[in-house]
Amino acid sequence: MTPTVTVVGSGTLVPSGERSSPAHFVECGPTRILLDAGPGTVHGLARHGLAWWKITHVVFTHYHTDHFGDLPHLLFAAKWASPGPRTRPLRILGPPGLTDRVEALRRAHGDFIVRPGFELDYVEVDRSGIWRGADASPVLRFHPVPHTDSSIALRVEIADRAVGYTGDTGPDPRLGSFLRGVDVLISECAYPDPAPPGRHLSPASVAAMAGRARPGVLVLTHMYPQLDPGSAASLVRAAGYRGRVVCASDGERFVLE
Repeated sequence: MTPTVTVVGSGTLVPSGERSSPAHFVECGPTRILLDAGPGTVHGLARHGLAWWKITHVVFTHYHTDHFGDLPHLLFAAKWASPGPRTRPLRILGPPGLTDRVEALRRAHGDFIVRPGFELDYVEVDRSGIWRGADASPVLRFHPVPHTDSSIALRVEIADRAVGYTGDTGPDPRLGSFLRGVDVLISECAYPDPAPPGRHLSPASVAAMAGRARPGVLVLTHMYPQLDPGSAASLVRAAGYRGRVVCASDGERFVLE
């Protein structure tokens, strides 16, 4: 089994006809992991031919609406629109604060948030922790990043391959080491240089982080309108990064080889 990762949403909170809010789909055999679920994710999964009803894990990097907003839609669709019964539990993982938000969603939307008619587990993870599946796959590793009080980056290790995902983050000198050697590194690149201080990355800070991480391919995403997606990759190269770098589009698929 060769793992793949599909960019479901490469955008931001800014409405766009071409880019949905952040979401990425990692698939390896029966394991299907959704990394973030911003608005438009569920329709995006269907649009790109991805088996949304077979998702086994959802992992949130933080709780801003553009990363978290489609969770009720996913659970509602799984309860009422799945083409067949689930054969595996759904595990939803996130940093501290998940339990409180789930209870708020239950009050707002209904009991299907916690009892959708199939086995569902919510797991709050340590921001510097590790989570392993029952059969030791996948392995999820977490790293705290400077964006919100609970934000994390993560790496997904599955079938001897690895996907890294920065989530939203400001510059962090430790992040490159945490993500070192991943096959695919999905990195936000929100603003042109110089970026607003502290909360997001720009081409120069992405280049510095990726230079330490040395991924197989660097995939740029989460660009605000101030940064032209057509020039983002060249700006990262101009800032000194020498590896393979591409700008993500919704529906783009990467094979972890």
